[in-house]
Amino acid sequence: MTAPLVEVLGISRTYRMRSGLFGRAASVHAVDGLSFGIAKGETLGIVGESGSGKSTTGRMALGLESPDQGSVRFDGAPIATPGSSAWRVQRARMQMIFQDPLGALDRRLSVADQIREPLDIHKIGTAAERDDRVHELLQSVDLNDSHGRRYPGALSGGQRQRIVLARALATRPDFLVCDEPVSALDVSIQAQVVNLLIDLQARLGLTMLFISHDLRVVRQISRKVAVMYLGRIVEYGDADDLFARPQHPYTQALVSASPAPGRRSTNRIVLTGDPPNPAARPSGCAFHPRCRHATARCAAEAPQLVALDDQRQVACHLTTGARPKTQDAA
Repeated sequence: MTAPLVEVLGISRTYRMRSGLFGRAASVHAVDGLSFGIAKGETLGIVGESGSGKSTTGRMALGLESPDQGSVRFDGAPIATPGSSAWRVQRARMQMIFQDPLGALDRRLSVADQIREPLDIHKIGTAAERDDRVHELLQSVDLNDSHGRRYPGALSGGQRQRIVLARALATRPDFLVCDEPVSALDVSIQAQVVNLLIDLQARLGLTMLFISHDLRVVRQISRKVAVMYLGRIVEYGDADDLFARPQHPYTQALVSASPAPGRRSTNRIVLTGDPPNPAARPSGCAFHPRCRHATARCAAEAPQLVALDDQRQVACHLTTGARPKTQDAA
């Protein structure tokens, strides 16, 4: 089996939060013991409701945040110490696409200057070669030099997201983390950006971690999918199989709310209540207060991620025929 380009090994991240000016500080377990791997040229989609720890996972996978426990390896080596020369070399090969393209761009700089900036920072090529690279990048995202002379405020949302993508590709990275990259766009523009990402991945051999709450988009772009709930993976597997045969009650509810194109859902599972406060995590299975199948065991004992077969892993006491997983999700 080929070694993953990106390996996340048992990472956890806890924040100390205070409620109000004089409130008591509480520990928020944003990510709790996650492990997965992404093979070169593949896309892993992470789905879940807001507050499930998706974005924190993406930042730790890039080395933008350090886990309290566990580790992240990139191309067989640990993520280097932030600020070191080794870290800067790694960062050129790992980039992020943010949810809000206007917030990710400097409104005072032209588009061309912002695409060129990573090349200047990493001292890639001569001045003429950098200009050629900016031209090439604009073309790669279906824009032209006239767009490069504009400022972000003069562009549409879809054009700004293409600029963010072009800038992320400037250093020819191997790994992209896409954090809700199309959620702020109209549906028609979403499709254009997702198709562009798929095309660029095929042409450039990109490895991607695609974070979203939109299962339709994740279904289109991802080969593997991890479903997160309150900081933990509750189901992992091949995208087509997972959407066709969801096993965890939470995954079943998500899939029922996002039917396949052209097919109307007749068995919608409506979850009751809101996701629990991460600072007051329920005992046992964190999903049990909202689960229609919960038993006394679910409230008392947290389920472990187990393998149903070589393709699927599920963390649920009610899943039958499961066996303990012998390796991390990869």
